[in-house]
Amino acid sequence: MLAKINRNYLPAYWDDFFNDSFFNQMKSTGDMGIAPAVNVSEDDKGYTIKVAAPGIQKKDFQLEVDNDVLTISSEQKASNEEQKQTFLRREFSFQTFKRSFHLPETIDQKQIKATHEAGIFTLTLPKKEEEIQKAPRQIEVK
Repeated sequence: MLAKINRNYLPAYWDDFFNDSFFNQMKSTGDMGIAPAVNVSEDDKGYTIKVAAPGIQKKDFQLEVDNDVLTISSEQKASNEEQKQTFLRREFSFQTFKRSFHLPETIDQKQIKATHEAGIFTLTLPKKEEEIQKAPRQIEVK
């Protein structure tokens, strides 16, 4: 356990930052690992979800759409060859994660596409044709 910080030198909120419960929360993700960061953007044609996943190969990703919920998950397993070795120190970890997104009704779920390049997993979620904003057109008055 960490020693209590002297409040004469640092404010009381530092006690909370350095106490054991903070570090236990960091460990509480357990088998689920730490979910990677995502960027979600929208344009006229649809949405794009980019998942920062360095070190995860495309074969390790699973995608599923169920009841308008898109779930991105990955599971990396240790190889049997590594299991046969005796480690003095082992810091490599093989983690899993799962991220879910509720899809709006405007998404054409049958047209969702996924690509993986340079550690970025990209999902393209196109809008249904009837939802795409058409450019205004001028009507000629006769």
